[in-house]
Amino acid sequence: MTETTNASETPKVGFVSLGCPKALTDSELILTQLSAEGYQTSKTFQGADLVIVNTCGFIDDAVKESLDTIAEALAENGKVIVTGCLGAKTGDSGANLVLETHPSVRAVTGPHATQEVMDAVHTHLPKPHDPFLDLVPGAFGEAGLKLTPKHYAYLKISEGCNHRCTFCIIPSMRGDLVSRPIGDVLKEAKALFEGGVKELLVISQDTSAYGVDVKYRTGFWDGKPVKTRMLELVQALGEMARAHDAWVRLHYVYPYPSVDDIIPLMAEGLVLPYLDVPFHHSHPDVLKRMKRPASGEKNLERIQRWREICPDLVIRSTFIAGFPGETEEEFEHLLDFLRVAEIDRAGCFAYSPVKGAEANELPGMLPEAVREERRSRFMAVAEEVSIARLHKRVGASMQVLVDSAPAMGRRGGVGRSYADAPEIDGTVRLLPPEKVSKTLKVGEFTRARIVGVEGHDLVAVPV
Repeated sequence: MTETTNASETPKVGFVSLGCPKALTDSELILTQLSAEGYQTSKTFQGADLVIVNTCGFIDDAVKESLDTIAEALAENGKVIVTGCLGAKTGDSGANLVLETHPSVRAVTGPHATQEVMDAVHTHLPKPHDPFLDLVPGAFGEAGLKLTPKHYAYLKISEGCNHRCTFCIIPSMRGDLVSRPIGDVLKEAKALFEGGVKELLVISQDTSAYGVDVKYRTGFWDGKPVKTRMLELVQALGEMARAHDAWVRLHYVYPYPSVDDIIPLMAEGLVLPYLDVPFHHSHPDVLKRMKRPASGEKNLERIQRWREICPDLVIRSTFIAGFPGETEEEFEHLLDFLRVAEIDRAGCFAYSPVKGAEANELPGMLPEAVREERRSRFMAVAEEVSIARLHKRVGASMQVLVDSAPAMGRRGGVGRSYADAPEIDGTVRLLPPEKVSKTLKVGEFTRARIVGVEGHDLVAVPV
């Protein structure tokens, strides 16, 4: 039965987006559609007529956070729709985990399900008007609404993943790789750049595999044929960014041989010399148990070759410590890899036995205390390597994208260099400019001289 609201009031929807940037782009699609149909958003659960929670279900901590947020929304509002990766998970009984835990939620969908979410919203909070008669306020044209600051945005190029890594359950939640048509991707990028975005962050589950599912089918952009492939996509995005004096940053780039073709584009400045590469481990036996596509030795050789072509290249990666069966020797191999490869930015998870992961059945599950101890040791080495790399930048002049600039930057501000992705890497603390006439503005670039290092961050003076 459809529920009704007072026709004189604009219906308000509360929204919580949890998890990774890929989930954030799903949230942006839903919010764009809500706005197009005349719904308003509420900053509080109590002030909303209905709440949507976009969940994460990747690791146990994320599951707990999602379930706790749903509980909070139910307690403060009572009318809740759940979407996202957790919505696709089953509980111990084989039933839907969300419904098993919170049976009073109004509807549950999996990830990347804008229409299903909107159908549920229409059922429980009827739409106020015809979406074809209204424009979306605050949107980037065809790119829709964004939840990020106006000067940077995420661009999702595909959904799902063809890998079956033993520690991961994402394919069971998001399915196999489905690449977006290259014309649609470039159309969205154009709208974002024209709307003032200065940094475009390309995301997916596997950016390097873009187009594999459609056999690199030829699409069309600006009246010209373009292959649905990572190389052609990056070239087109880079040329577009150059015309708008903007950055393109690549995330989730698996270390396939095809990535070698992207490095020269970084060396010539077409896209940022920055790669987010999920290596996960270095020892060949551990990688084999993980069912990862590359060996540690090949990865090390590839990194060295990349840096020969592009010496400014910054590499960020994530790793898993305490994987089932990991010996002390294999873990030390990982630490050595970290030092020799000089990974600029490294994150590490202690292995989490996520329900449904194949790795849980492997022999040699390590005690939680050992897993956490190895994660701590890893992060200590990672910090050493990262800080040593940062100190090499002292004295250099770098372009910095300003994220914060109180009083027009006269008291300084905060920004990021090409080496810093938002929220996951370090920042550049900008001191007050030496010139009285110098000002800073959020979303614009400034040149800055690096004068120091503070932990994982740089300190610089605008010039």
